[in-house]
Amino acid sequence: DAFENIIFIGVKNASRNIENLKSKEAFTQAELKSVFGPGYAGKRNAVLFSAIDYKMDYLLFLDDDEYPVAVTNNKNVCLWSGQQVFLTHLREIEGVDYTNGYHCGYISPIPYVTFDDALCEKDFRTFIEAISNDIINWESIKDLMETGGVTYASTEVLTRLTPRDVEWENGCRFISGANLCINLKKPERSLPFFNPPGARGEDTFLSTMLKERTVRKVPCYAFHDGFSFYQHLLDGVLPIHLAPITSDSAFVATRFLNACVGWVRYKPLLLYITRPDEFEQRARAIREALVRTLPLLRGHFHEERFLSVLNEFEKYCRNVKKHYAQYITAQKTWKKIIEGME
Repeated sequence: DAFENIIFIGVKNASRNIENLKSKEAFTQAELKSVFGPGYAGKRNAVLFSAIDYKMDYLLFLDDDEYPVAVTNNKNVCLWSGQQVFLTHLREIEGVDYTNGYHCGYISPIPYVTFDDALCEKDFRTFIEAISNDIINWESIKDLMETGGVTYASTEVLTRLTPRDVEWENGCRFISGANLCINLKKPERSLPFFNPPGARGEDTFLSTMLKERTVRKVPCYAFHDGFSFYQHLLDGVLPIHLAPITSDSAFVATRFLNACVGWVRYKPLLLYITRPDEFEQRARAIREALVRTLPLLRGHFHEERFLSVLNEFEKYCRNVKKHYAQYITAQKTWKKIIEGME
């Protein structure tokens, strides 16, 4: 009842809109694939394009494993509070290009690791710093591991209620792909998501395009249930303790491995975009770190596939110039698409 009308945009609607672009014969197959290809970036761009085509003012991305609640830790007991995600973004988005909220819960796939002689903290730190992006630092990861892999909401953010602008830092204006609102009142200021084929990082690569855009961090949380432990939060089932994520679970190990593969697949292109002059030097350092630490992770997690992470890194390093060309093509094609809609 709070909405005047509801329009569902699914695969059929988005595909129909993309087919209309193809029929105009103004775009090559490579151009359209760079924007609407397989992968999360292509799916997000299809939704973004459809929203603009429907003349929507704003587009809010929320993941299907997120809930509009925040959890804080008070003397080892969980305290829950509802979050006005929709209204918070709506209050702030009008004067900026993007608004981005916070996340709590199970954000990171990095599990709690019990260090020993076979895998010490120094080695695990070397591995994480080698494959992660510039936003992630070891101290925050270490703190997260000590809380069992759970990120708790900050009471300062919850009570301060003061938005802040996101600074341009390390070659990007960092955003997350969910709890993310995009201002579409000026479609020409919109930008496409992008990821290398078979990789993730579509939000990170959008971050690298935002130098001339305004991004505001807004004080609302979404609880991310990355392991699907708590699917009944909105039914009032609010646990007083959250289960830790430990490395002795095969499911957790597999999820962590998949995340590592995703990270090394997009790390070369991210380096190439943000640190072009240092690419070879940094890639060499990452390669050396992986050669040294991957056998240790294989032993700790009892998972042979950790050794494949180095092969994935090498493959995406070899193709980095090709992926960079696709990254540039996606931006040019998106601009061409939007100009054709005016």
